[in-house]
Amino acid sequence: MLDVRRLRLLRELAHRGTIAAVAEALTYTPSAVSQQLTALEREAGVPLLERTGRSVALTPAALRLVEHTETVLAVLEQAEAELSSGRGELAGTLRIGAFATAAHTIVAPALVALSRDHPRLELLVTEVDPADTPAALRAETLDLALVQEYDYVPRGPETGLDSDPLLEEVVYLAAPTATEVAAHRDSPWIAGTPGTLCHLVTIRACEAAGFTPRIRHHTDDFGTVLALVAAGQGVAFVPELGATTVPAPVTLTPLPIRRRTRLAYRSGTGSHPAVAAARAALHAVTAPAARQTIS
Repeated sequence: MLDVRRLRLLRELAHRGTIAAVAEALTYTPSAVSQQLTALEREAGVPLLERTGRSVALTPAALRLVEHTETVLAVLEQAEAELSSGRGELAGTLRIGAFATAAHTIVAPALVALSRDHPRLELLVTEVDPADTPAALRAETLDLALVQEYDYVPRGPETGLDSDPLLEEVVYLAAPTATEVAAHRDSPWIAGTPGTLCHLVTIRACEAAGFTPRIRHHTDDFGTVLALVAAGQGVAFVPELGATTVPAPVTLTPLPIRRRTRLAYRSGTGSHPAVAAARAALHAVTAPAARQTIS
């Protein structure tokens, strides 16, 4: 019989690429991960890893086993969700991940409702860059998270995770006057930290307008972005939730670009009472009537 804990290590290796990364994510030592994967190879009876110097690669048999592992873990999550449904009052811990603009405009109001309706449910919120969210969900450091994508930066499918749409926002060009993106080919730009979706959408949207942006400032806080625009330091793209307070010198021009937010959770956990309650509370906040208060 294959050990589920070892299968999970193999799944993490498939996603993270190195034994060191798996060890760090799951609080193992690298040698412990290696030992467990070696034991899994013995259980499987076929080679699972190809070792080349210090690196390892998964064999075709291992990749197929990872596919089965995703199914096994989802079924186990679903079984636990069904058991939890019979326990009565919601209790325990629910870990929610959110990006900065959603944390105070969407998650905070949802927490008020959840705390009122389920006082024994301990709610833990962590600010997480959307690029890091899938790994955190699979590693079970988060149970539910808000993930995003922009036009020009679509998200690919994430194995082992399910999601449902939550919110779609207009993206604005923040500049001194109402202008088109193409008018700022020579302007300095303000963008997110390299590697973030906000940074990447700035580059791709400008390239779609026929130029490569000259990025002068990097910040992941839209309040700071707007302050820099107001100070004459450049122009920037700002999504609707990031534009709740706009300094007087800044003009926002709506663009045919959208940012879409989804709720993501591990496959099989969608019906877990705590996850289902949080999903319902978050959807209530972003319902059309409720959105009038956050946009």
